[in-house]
Amino acid sequence: MLAALHDRDGRGRFGGRARLGIPGNVEDWASVARQLTEGLVKGSERRGALPESIVAFLCQDPKDGESAREVMERLRPLAQLLRTACGALDVPVIEALCISDGRFWSYCCPSAQCCPSDGTPMGLPGTSVLAAAATYAGLQIRGSLREFRARLIPWETAAALEQESALNAVSMALIPRILEDESRTVVATETLDLAHRVMRRFADATSTAGAPGVSGVSAVSGAAGVSGALAADLRDDELLPHDEAATLILGLQDRTTRDRAAEWMEGDEAGPALRLWRALARRCVGPYGEHAAAPLTLAGWVAWSSGDELEAREALAMALGADPGYLFARLLHQACNEGLDPESIRRCLRKERVDRAGAEMLPASAASVSSPSSEASESVVDAGGASGPASTPSTRVASRRRRKPRSTGSAESRPGSRPSGTAGTRRPRSTADGSPASEVPTRPGDGTGGGTRSRRGAGRHGTKQGET
Repeated sequence: MLAALHDRDGRGRFGGRARLGIPGNVEDWASVARQLTEGLVKGSERRGALPESIVAFLCQDPKDGESAREVMERLRPLAQLLRTACGALDVPVIEALCISDGRFWSYCCPSAQCCPSDGTPMGLPGTSVLAAAATYAGLQIRGSLREFRARLIPWETAAALEQESALNAVSMALIPRILEDESRTVVATETLDLAHRVMRRFADATSTAGAPGVSGVSAVSGAAGVSGALAADLRDDELLPHDEAATLILGLQDRTTRDRAAEWMEGDEAGPALRLWRALARRCVGPYGEHAAAPLTLAGWVAWSSGDELEAREALAMALGADPGYLFARLLHQACNEGLDPESIRRCLRKERVDRAGAEMLPASAASVSSPSSEASESVVDAGGASGPASTPSTRVASRRRRKPRSTGSAESRPGSRPSGTAGTRRPRSTADGSPASEVPTRPGDGTGGGTRSRRGAGRHGTKQGET
């Protein structure tokens, strides 16, 4: 993580921040250091203030059998690459710190008295300048990073085999439907409806249990918070069957469906949505690991929208780890790191939601005004305004031919005028031989009595599907 520092009138302040997970491949460190540095410096410059200096934090928990000091030594080349990349942009790194297992080391201070070889213990939040800086930089203490990532990483238990089998079975039936244009919108509607039901299930279960965070994203801190969070995740896992999880994971691979799901970002929807996206990320097991990019990105977006930048960055970094080319995650990750306000994205999603709802209401409103009621559509209105049971087309034409025009001088008897009481028909015209022509419906597609209602209904339904 890189934090920009600004000096204005002798008073220092923090600027933008850039954070990325440490790549496991050492060969990628040079390009990552260059990209991270350029993103922070150029992003700060676009906002009108080039940073005077930068502080670098390298944070990683020890692996099995590894000590915190060994982590520090292993990451030393990466710290040097970050310092070199910043120097190339004329922005010095005034401090580079390694934080691991509750201790920190400085890569810039050579004094053993100031920075002992075994590291310096991290104080509790608020007890030191370093702790305050780390808290601002998004390094709040929430247990170990391993415990935190456990909320998002795929299962590695025996249940993972059952989930993989469910994903295999659902993909055989669902993927062909997603690839078909006609059924794609139907799958999107089914996926979003199922997600709504699961979110309500989560919210009801939390309300019954009396746990915090019913209507929003609850922040946890310390071991007790981590313990409670993992217990809540286990409860969510029990409430989400394997087949439903598989259906949601595969349905969210459609980008349009994912974008609509991103609208559940605030208010009472944010908390249950974030829990659902975490649960789905944990279900992307085995060969379906790449599918986790969608739920991880949604989890990162909801967390960022709810004010939890730490979880947002971690989830978005994990999404890019699952699929480095996932554009939605890359854009959100860059925006979050540059310190942009998520409200601009929320406004766009709100407008999209309102516009879609209005577009879906227009066909229904037009149909309710132009089409007769269900009872009237099943009856035929004659020229005099009387209605009777529905008849076949041939019967209606024959009855029109037997009917004589009125002899009064009123407007109804004038040739070409529309009789009062008619519904959607016009008077028959004479052909060249003087015989009356068969009646022509006034609306396209109203060729037959029995097919008119079904086709008009299908048209409205098709419009809704297209907009979905």
